[in-house]
Amino acid sequence: MSVGKRLKSAYAGIDREKFYPLTDAVKLIKTSAAVTKFDETIEIALNLGIDPRHADQMVRGVVDLPNGTGKTIRVAVFAKGAKADEAKAAGADLVGAEELAEEVQGGKMDFDRCIATPDMMGLVGRLGKVLGPRGLMPNPKLGTVTQNVGEAVKAAKGGQVQFRAEKAGIVHAGVGKASFSEEALVANIKAFVDAINKARPAGAKGTYLEKVSVSSTMGPGVKLDIGSLA
Repeated sequence: MSVGKRLKSAYAGIDREKFYPLTDAVKLIKTSAAVTKFDETIEIALNLGIDPRHADQMVRGVVDLPNGTGKTIRVAVFAKGAKADEAKAAGADLVGAEELAEEVQGGKMDFDRCIATPDMMGLVGRLGKVLGPRGLMPNPKLGTVTQNVGEAVKAAKGGQVQFRAEKAGIVHAGVGKASFSEEALVANIKAFVDAINKARPAGAKGTYLEKVSVSSTMGPGVKLDIGSLA
């Protein structure tokens, strides 16, 4: 089936104006993703009633998805001595200090998450122009600047997702794979939305969760009935 025909078929079963209960939406998304040749990522997008340009309206944080993301995460850790050994034992893919910094400065960034011990931040801070634009800069608020590097590595590998509101007040993230069961996807989506609600900033006024939709990598978006997310 060509991409055009597949998308047409997927859209045919979805009412673009309807707000679906979460369980119904997940069924539709899984059905539309079932005809592709790869395991599509299931993505969520939330429109929030905030203006992230104001510091008191920024939404940022992390959430541990109960069923993981289905994605293999490569983790780099800036640490020395015993903490470097702890990171390696926890499954970190890259561990180092000055030599790792040189690789990153040279553009070699074969990792999805970057963790550092506090004593390494003088070194890592100099990599801000390289790591920052990619969202890889370690941050104590996200648990990626920590003495507990072993726990941080395991969390990153186990399905922890970072989120951050973009300029338009939109947050989006992958919350699983099309091969996940409906129950697993529903649990992950509820956990993600719960984390967004808990991260509501003090400066947010009026309606906070304005619109929520889910989609698969190659499929159409399905609007969610926000009441079904509670």
